[in-house]
Amino acid sequence: MIDRFDKSFAYSLPVNFIRPQLFNDCQICSVISKSNGEDPIGSAHPCDIWIMVEISLPWTEERLMTEPILRQLYQLFHDYYDADEQPFQMMPMVIAPDHNYSVPEYTRVLLFQRPAPFFAQFNKQEFLLPFEQLPHLMQTALTQPSNLKTFDCYKQPTSLTRDLFVCTHGNVDVACARFGTPVYFELRKYCGKTEGDGKFSLKSKIQNPKSFYSPPSSNSSTLRVWRCSHFGGHQFAPTLVDLPTGQVWGHLEMEMLDTLIQRHRPVTELRRFYRGWSGLPQYAQILEREVWMQQGWDWLAYNKLGHIMAQDTDHEKWDADWADVRLEFASPDGLVKGAYEARVEVTGSVLTVWNSGEKPEAVKQYSINQLICVA
Repeated sequence: MIDRFDKSFAYSLPVNFIRPQLFNDCQICSVISKSNGEDPIGSAHPCDIWIMVEISLPWTEERLMTEPILRQLYQLFHDYYDADEQPFQMMPMVIAPDHNYSVPEYTRVLLFQRPAPFFAQFNKQEFLLPFEQLPHLMQTALTQPSNLKTFDCYKQPTSLTRDLFVCTHGNVDVACARFGTPVYFELRKYCGKTEGDGKFSLKSKIQNPKSFYSPPSSNSSTLRVWRCSHFGGHQFAPTLVDLPTGQVWGHLEMEMLDTLIQRHRPVTELRRFYRGWSGLPQYAQILEREVWMQQGWDWLAYNKLGHIMAQDTDHEKWDADWADVRLEFASPDGLVKGAYEARVEVTGSVLTVWNSGEKPEAVKQYSINQLICVA
């Protein structure tokens, strides 16, 4: 059986293409999901490595099957998934070239890797290389990641750059194109605005100089926004992933983008848009949101590790009625550390649609019970 993540992930670009279809609003998956109050939490795909490859539009099945280099990439990813065991969980995506970021005749590859089991954000490597070198780089990343140093001549000094990836992949589901595209253009437009234009500002002031967390830089060159292919959960469109921190967001609204980018208002304002942190398994994501809402923005800098201690065995792992979860944490300086434990349990269900045009299905909704700090 396909789990909650793979039900959407099975349609991501490296695995398959679906021809777009036109639907009325009442048939669009994200409209139904949001109207019925589906909570997106726990829907972020747990990930050890995010792989973003810059490929020009259009992203069509014909190109994937006929262009030699794209065909090689397709085969590389399928060979990885077809193997008996995969050494790590990955999320491969493509990103569209941007006239402000891209370099003619060169292709950009971004790798965001889990540095350790206990961590706060993904380690970033960015490469700008000739297109024909792309299969070699991907082969190395998938099979011999320790040898990526052989590509150091192509590395880019962007470790401090924050990247937002907005799904606009209408070939997978019309919801992503219809709702993701306006959000992408709004964010892309905001990147160039500065304080003093009377509208929007990326400039942020540090509210607490002793805080572990530093707000995003005011320099627009430290924030990039990309159009990307599907990464699961188009019923939560418009959806984006924020890297290197690894937070995934859904059901986005224009009014909340300011807070998402600047991180200057209470994080509780973003609760209903949060799909989860991709560094944790499904039920631990639900606990992590509860703790984050209590701790505030400083929580982003804390190292975290989640465990599922026990769970309902009468249902599929992804569809359990309950799970006992432990979330360990430590501040960057190691002076504050401990763990939270809680039971994540079903509180009801709502109807959702996995793909636009399909029939609605009931999906369980969860809440936190018995939350305690144990250390």
